[in-house]
Amino acid sequence: MIQPHDSAIVRSLGHVVIPIAQLFGAYVLVFGQHGPGGGFVGGVVIAASMIMAILIFGVDSADSTLARKILHGDGLGLLLFGGVGGLCLIGGGQFLNYSFLQIPGLDEASQHYAGILLTQIGVAMDVAVTGVSIAVSLSFEEDEISQDEVKDA
Repeated sequence: MIQPHDSAIVRSLGHVVIPIAQLFGAYVLVFGQHGPGGGFVGGVVIAASMIMAILIFGVDSADSTLARKILHGDGLGLLLFGGVGGLCLIGGGQFLNYSFLQIPGLDEASQHYAGILLTQIGVAMDVAVTGVSIAVSLSFEEDEISQDEVKDA
């Protein structure tokens, strides 16, 4: 298991850098359809910030609660992505054809924007969950291997 870092400087910088990285990840996610970025890149930045929190503060600390809770959200991004596509199908169009997305109170341009944003959020959620789960599972596997080597010696 990943142990918390013992340096006060690293922990203090972690309290500053991690929220900034998460804010930047949210920015890349929201404004990704206007320039480079989007769901995948935003999800990677958010996952990297959560992995940084785990590496600095440890898995069981209060500062890593978001990283622990996100592991329970596996599949929610796929459900959101598929749900938006399903709403487009229900509206009479093709899968992810935002012209047929039926959201009451929005004009067609706003429906396109909302559909793209929701699908990008779904992609970012799945990428972030996958990144954090890979990092956590690799950390547990390393400890199991070292414990098996101690038992064999």
